[in-house]
Amino acid sequence: MSRELSLAEIFQLGYYWETKILLTAVKLEVFSELEGRAKSADEVAERIGADRRALTLLLNALVAMRVLTKEGDRFANTETARRYLVRRAPQYVGHLLLLHDAEWNNWGKLEEAVRTGRSPVSRHVFETDPELGSNVLSVLHRIGQQSGPELAKRLKLDGARTLLDLGGGAGTNAIAFCQTYPNLTATVFDLPATLRLTERTIKEAGLENRIKLLPGDFNRDPLGGSYDTVLMSDILHYQDSSTNAALVKKVFAHLLPGGRLIVKDRFLDQSGTSPAWTTAFAVHILVNTERGACYTTADALKWMTEAGFESVRELEPTAVVEGVKQG
Repeated sequence: MSRELSLAEIFQLGYYWETKILLTAVKLEVFSELEGRAKSADEVAERIGADRRALTLLLNALVAMRVLTKEGDRFANTETARRYLVRRAPQYVGHLLLLHDAEWNNWGKLEEAVRTGRSPVSRHVFETDPELGSNVLSVLHRIGQQSGPELAKRLKLDGARTLLDLGGGAGTNAIAFCQTYPNLTATVFDLPATLRLTERTIKEAGLENRIKLLPGDFNRDPLGGSYDTVLMSDILHYQDSSTNAALVKKVFAHLLPGGRLIVKDRFLDQSGTSPAWTTAFAVHILVNTERGACYTTADALKWMTEAGFESVRELEPTAVVEGVKQG
């Protein structure tokens, strides 16, 4: 039985102060400026073009938040900051935090969105800032390299020969699947601007002979030939229900008899109150996409059934569903 929140915890939930302090420090490149040695607030302020007094307040708060340390008047990165928040670090995740900062003003319009039911945006930030979108995909690709191989094994694609990774982004899943199954070839379908990054990641993996790229808009353009397996990973929540239903029907037509459609997404349970992270993500989608939403696995299974799929089922709770095209 879960306990009720204390008043202190309510206040903690209501304070967005630390969030904006961290995002601002990333945007100002504070952690990158502190790479290598400790520096005073004066030194950092001069380098990044900031007011010394105001920056000192920010740096002191970052020390209290345990991402910086301070000895005397000199500040330094913690090990966590060195690993993840210094731009030149191999595991840098700052681009993802910069995305959240770019969405800050949208979150400020949440009340308006709740009152009207309409999103405050007409275009996703990836459309208005393609460079940021590419950088975020690079971070997600690096993170996905850890989980992709395990997903590939769990899906048991031993008999598959052709895979369509629809909206495949940086090609993270296509690469992992081809590395796991030596007889598999893949096609990554995504927007032309996205595929510039995909081409690079595929070459780095040495799989350019087994993974091809197909540019286009998957709601409007042909999807290429027929496939044994189609993967739709984290694309449904950017679209409305009718668009998703039409896309699932379109995919059905491009599957060979016996082929599988596998959908991986951030699904809600039937009550809409779990998983906890996804409930907050659903609000994020409300204010940062024009027509997106978080759906239940039942929604996805319904789209599959209406498209003609049989053996529709939930493979992993609130995460992965599949349908099979009978032959």
